[in-house]
Amino acid sequence: MEGLIIKAVGGLYTVESPSGVLSCKARGIFRKQGISPCTGDRVTVADDVITEIHPRKNLLIRPPLANLDQLLFVLAARDPAPNLQLLDRFLAVCVYKEITPVLIFTKVDLADAAPYAESYRASGFPVLFVDYGRPETVAAVYDLLAGKISAFTGNSGVGKSTLLNALDVSLNLETGDISKKLGRGRHTTRETALYTLPHGGRIADTPGFSTFETDAYAVIAPEQLSDCFPEIGSIEAPCRYADCRHMKEPGCAVREAVKAGDIPRSRYESYHVMMLEALARKQY
Repeated sequence: MEGLIIKAVGGLYTVESPSGVLSCKARGIFRKQGISPCTGDRVTVADDVITEIHPRKNLLIRPPLANLDQLLFVLAARDPAPNLQLLDRFLAVCVYKEITPVLIFTKVDLADAAPYAESYRASGFPVLFVDYGRPETVAAVYDLLAGKISAFTGNSGVGKSTLLNALDVSLNLETGDISKKLGRGRHTTRETALYTLPHGGRIADTPGFSTFETDAYAVIAPEQLSDCFPEIGSIEAPCRYADCRHMKEPGCAVREAVKAGDIPRSRYESYHVMMLEALARKQY
């Protein structure tokens, strides 16, 4: 039968199948092939053994998670202020991995998040505001999760636990503390779990995202990096050189767009830093 891995701990896998939840092991041949089943995988099971891993649409290595539909970035308008370069690294990986990124701003009563929203919406990313005095803003996030495998990420203090509690009170997470329902704080990068919301959407517990290192998730080559910044790809005017890196080359349409305010300078600066890193990695 076919099923979905909803938890992976060491060599044991919890699989949700039409006949119920199963505790399974994996065929030894997977290890010989250098393949490991992971949370989010669609699999075939026979006699409590995973015999086949179905093709994946994406895969994150750390934490190990397959077939993620969207990654929701919880950001505070203030206390702490968003780390834009870290956010831009996440967004580039999402585009590269074909994962839909969504920006969710909390603490909008403390500061105006509109300037951030305007910048990222112009870059083509969905942006939502959460104001707990307006239940429809929480409902908008909840509706976005229906029928999808989603993960939440964000630095400590941005209000992830408060938001998750508002989405589903049965989670009963302690704000300002680790998640006791999802088990955060006890996990290693080998353990990731899916929690099912009442409307069928699934939330992935993803330990380790806050200590983000781009290369741990995707090695983006220099020639691929501009495709991971949608606003760069949207520039219709061609650069003078077909292989322009948009760094120091003369006649660069992208740098002209930055000067004209068509591309946010903070986004270009993130691209510039990532390109330098990609070029250095290639030379090495």
